[in-house]
Amino acid sequence: RWIKFEEKVEDGGERWSTPHVPALHLHSLFQLRTCLQKGTMLLDLDATSFKEIIDKALSEQSEEAELQPALRERLAALLLLQPQHQPTKSLLQLLAELGLSPCRGRKPSCPTRHPPTASSPGQSEPRTQLSKTPLKEQLRNRFKKKVPPGAEAAHVAVGEVEFLEKPFAAFIRLRRGVSLGSLAEVSLPSRFLFILLGPPKVKAYHEVGRAMATLLTDELFQRVARQAEHREDLIAGIEAFLDELIVLPPGKWDPSARIPPPSHLPSPRRRTAVEPLDQQPHGNGDMTGAGDRASPGHPRSGEELERTGRLFGGLLRDIRRKAPWYGSDFSDALHPQCLSAVLYIYLATVTNAITFGGMLGDATANMQGVLESFLGTAFAGFIFCLFSGQPLTILSSTGPVLVFERLLFSFSQDHSLDYLEFRLWIGLWVAFFGVVLVATEASHLVRYFTRFTEEGFCALISLIFIYDSLKKMLSLADAFPINWQYRLDNVTSYSCTCNLRRLFNPILTCLTTLQCPPLPSIQSPPATPAGLSRTQCLDRGGHLLGTSCQYVPDVTLISFLLFGGTFLFCTALKRFRSSRYFPVGVRKLVSDFAVILAILASCALDAVLGLETPKLLVPSELKPTNPARGWIVLPFGANPWWVCLVSAVPAVLVTILIFMDQQITAVILNRREYKLQKGAGFHLDLLCVSLLMVVTSVTGLPWYVSATVISLAHMESLRKESATSAPGEHPEFLGIREQRLTGLAVFILMGVSVFMAPVLKPIPMPVLYGVFLHMGVTALNSIQLTDRVRLLLMPAKHQPDLAYLRHVPLRRVHLFTAIQLLCLALLWVLKSTVAAIIFPVMV
Repeated sequence: RWIKFEEKVEDGGERWSTPHVPALHLHSLFQLRTCLQKGTMLLDLDATSFKEIIDKALSEQSEEAELQPALRERLAALLLLQPQHQPTKSLLQLLAELGLSPCRGRKPSCPTRHPPTASSPGQSEPRTQLSKTPLKEQLRNRFKKKVPPGAEAAHVAVGEVEFLEKPFAAFIRLRRGVSLGSLAEVSLPSRFLFILLGPPKVKAYHEVGRAMATLLTDELFQRVARQAEHREDLIAGIEAFLDELIVLPPGKWDPSARIPPPSHLPSPRRRTAVEPLDQQPHGNGDMTGAGDRASPGHPRSGEELERTGRLFGGLLRDIRRKAPWYGSDFSDALHPQCLSAVLYIYLATVTNAITFGGMLGDATANMQGVLESFLGTAFAGFIFCLFSGQPLTILSSTGPVLVFERLLFSFSQDHSLDYLEFRLWIGLWVAFFGVVLVATEASHLVRYFTRFTEEGFCALISLIFIYDSLKKMLSLADAFPINWQYRLDNVTSYSCTCNLRRLFNPILTCLTTLQCPPLPSIQSPPATPAGLSRTQCLDRGGHLLGTSCQYVPDVTLISFLLFGGTFLFCTALKRFRSSRYFPVGVRKLVSDFAVILAILASCALDAVLGLETPKLLVPSELKPTNPARGWIVLPFGANPWWVCLVSAVPAVLVTILIFMDQQITAVILNRREYKLQKGAGFHLDLLCVSLLMVVTSVTGLPWYVSATVISLAHMESLRKESATSAPGEHPEFLGIREQRLTGLAVFILMGVSVFMAPVLKPIPMPVLYGVFLHMGVTALNSIQLTDRVRLLLMPAKHQPDLAYLRHVPLRRVHLFTAIQLLCLALLWVLKSTVAAIIFPVMV
């Protein structure tokens, strides 16, 4: 049987082979051409049953090929026998059949079929006539799930018949698709039939039948076969097929080897484009088949980035483009995949908010802390997802903004300025400049962002994620020191006792305050009471004596195991979609919920071991982290009047930072390979970020901009793939599930996280750092730069067959990569120094 690739029944007739590319004998194609030239041909036949088709085919023979009436009857009776199908059985069915009747050596006949050799009727069991209606087995056959919607069946019947003296060949095309009862393996309308029966001749008919079936699964020949009006049109179709044929020399490959299906197939449109021989690509790939990364990053010349020449013209066009999709932005989210995306991105955003909140607290003396980070993320993210042009974007605090906040706080302290008031005026200026950029359609500059800039920026942000997660893990060794000095052989000399001796000096205090320690402690001066914990001992004013008092279980070790385990588990479960185990529905479900399953497994392991690993700390009270500040920042009073004017200077730098950070992320998310259908909204997104700056500045909350890595993770978690795929065919990437609900749900959960502290408390921080590492590595692997860095380490003969390597000299590729890496290193060094304030200008 064929859908796109060939499948054979293995010896024993109990299972189908793996799908493979059919390898044909050239001679069989020539024989097929002869059969079509000399055999019966019925085009646009009006018939409603298989019996009617056979009768017409046998009666329409040419005079020299006409059969005797007796032979015709025997041949019709043979062709009208019920085919014995080879059903695809589930594991339970196979187990149920164990120990039942032995295999009867049945041979199959399927959508493309080869009936058994009819040499002597007595040697096989009696068979019934073909049913005019589909059988129950056909209707229940699970194989139908693999058949693409709208498909039709074509039947190829070939075999050896001893009572025939010369071959009988017929090609039939029905005027419309007709269900032919129980003929096919699954119930499908049929349009094409090919019959070739003749006297015994080793394998010849079988190979001609395979050639016909292969031709009928070729999209270009199908087009010819559907449109052919005469015999000559079909012959011309075979000639065109032969023109494209590539011959493998017989001594250089094993004909019994099965060629696995390729990951990408050339489109029929590309095959029909005539190219001069010297310009045709060599090898077995093409530009489109080399992967999505060969395509340009985004539609730089699209109407989204064209200037209208009117104030706010680009913004109004964004609103007009997005408004018709607003209703579907909610209805398209009704899918289980969106639930997994919400949980995954929520945990990533919580971790990010806690990490950046902690860093902001350290940098600003808690003027902005973890609680402000939570509330700001929830509010800004919710508003952005509700009104933005690209709601798949996730807002977050970013590294460059954090650097600016640190420098701004230091400057305010050195010059005795009120930090929050100074920051308020900078935020208002940034919002004003942002609105000016939207009004003047400055976002059209995005069309000049090339792959070079996109990849450099994306690689930098991904490396920051990887670096920060590793740095956080290494800092655990300070909080939970590793016991390098512990020796198992010296275990007898390790001890720790509680010394309460100094309690006897202040005996007077004890009597006056009536807060004496328990009686046994008073009666035994060198007291080491049994059962006193370390905390109880210190609470009673004692101190610890001994060589093992500083001993801490290896919390660092188990933390690193949880960290690495979560990362590897996430990666393995994400790849489970393309594994060979379990049905495709199970694989998709596991892959969609990969990160959630990894977090649950790691949390369960941590709970079973019961070690005191560092846990997620969520603020549980709605009050500012620093008690000296309120929820509203007043614009005047603490600073001189001229500060509101001077603030415009640093605001220019922040505006550049916000513009570059926001728009480069938007460019990366709107790449053409993501197949987004609802369009981008560069001007609308920038306006939303600018207006949110006003609210977050007035309330003293952190500033927010698009987070590249988390937004990419959001996109990847919402990938759509075709539900049905032919055996051997890779599921087709259909695009991203574009909607607003996942982002809204994530930020609503962020807002209520303050009240969910008991639920979130058991999650170990190393597990969330493992998720951070997974996001960074996934984002890094999504860019072409990573592929080209690998090429630097590969000998030429081992390099993959990438599209750009066919058209660009290798030394030019390496030079491009080297310049990109040099710029990336310079950006990293710049980010790590005091000059980080000019980081966006350098981008």
